[in-house]
Amino acid sequence: MAQNSRHKILIIGGGTAGLTVAARLRRAGESDVAIIEPSEKHFYQPLWTLVGAGAVHREATARSESDYIAAGVTWIKDWASEISPESKCVATRSGARVAYDFLIVAPGLELNWEAIAGLREAVGDGSVSTNYTYENAPQTWDLIRNFKGGTVLFHMPGTPIKCPGAPQKIMYLAADHFRRNKISANVIYGSATPTIYGIKEYAAVLDTVVRRYEIDARFSHDLVEIRPDKKEAIFVQKNDPAKARVTIGYDIMHVTPPQVAPEFIRNSTLPAQQEPGLGWVEVDQYTLQHKRYPNIFALGDVASSPNAKTGAAALKQAPVVVSNLLAVMRGALPTANYNGYVACPITTAYGKLLLCEFDYTGKPTPTIPFINTASERYDTWLLKRYGLPWLYWNLMLRGRDVPFLGARAIRKQDALRRAEQYAASEAK
Repeated sequence: MAQNSRHKILIIGGGTAGLTVAARLRRAGESDVAIIEPSEKHFYQPLWTLVGAGAVHREATARSESDYIAAGVTWIKDWASEISPESKCVATRSGARVAYDFLIVAPGLELNWEAIAGLREAVGDGSVSTNYTYENAPQTWDLIRNFKGGTVLFHMPGTPIKCPGAPQKIMYLAADHFRRNKISANVIYGSATPTIYGIKEYAAVLDTVVRRYEIDARFSHDLVEIRPDKKEAIFVQKNDPAKARVTIGYDIMHVTPPQVAPEFIRNSTLPAQQEPGLGWVEVDQYTLQHKRYPNIFALGDVASSPNAKTGAAALKQAPVVVSNLLAVMRGALPTANYNGYVACPITTAYGKLLLCEFDYTGKPTPTIPFINTASERYDTWLLKRYGLPWLYWNLMLRGRDVPFLGARAIRKQDALRRAEQYAASEAK
């Protein structure tokens, strides 16, 4: 039978953002913290690109949720189903009602399979896959390694998604694989965005990568339908007043499902009332405090702050939320500010990576000294493959500062040393 309860601080979501904030609150001395999270497993999703490229086994990306909920935090193993900000209460699917004094909203987002006609039927049919689920990522590698030649289509939607660089990361790795194995491939990038990347300094590098692989990049192409029986994808040309439709045939395809806030968020009063649809929680982009409910904060993928939705964003947002929440709890104004920092490591080949870092200004903000991270590098590839997972599991989710990616600097040799240590530990 579902049990009602009350907590001083309630967190919705035990993903990257929720676990990090919970750990930081416990380190700050808060004793009455609870998390609503249904999953028994926690996933390090940034490695799913490498799973789809055959460079990582998917099992390496999953660990037990219970191992990363900070000691002393109450775990409510259930789904949130309704939020009532006026009555300061969250209902769960099992029928429980959880009251709170302060609420942190961090449930992530969900894949909107119905946004594209035929999408659900196409994924997993033997010619279409996506790296955006734990189940499907290995299928991407099956498609790539068994490909004998023809047309390979990669898709990028125009609405916000988690890790917006991921759709092109797998494209470059696939193209590299085809080139190394002398497989004739017509690689097409069907993207609803107007350019390869939104920051011109990084776009300049990625444009050279596109040319290197002779990728047919078709921008402002919005995918509206997949016909798996015919192996056809239907796009609408966004910059065409007539919205002409373009049919692109494929032999294999990687698709990125459009993404929205969870339904219980979309149906609540937390999103901006004048902007229905995607359902992002309306927050001040700097303090991450809700604009209408001062006892509510949101961070991570579900927040309306206009940054790219990445794990590094949650890393920088977590201490801001904790600092501002503690201030509000003692009757003060929130003064900590999130500057929009994100990091997006884009794999451009096996053994090469471009580390994109920027903030609300739209200018590159590199945080690793002594090296040019705005170029394709092997050491930053090692950082993504080994260093960042180690830092994620051992520092970030434990509520500790990560010594770069927007925090204090780290020396190049230290980053490589930690990568080597993590690789050695994985091999045991």
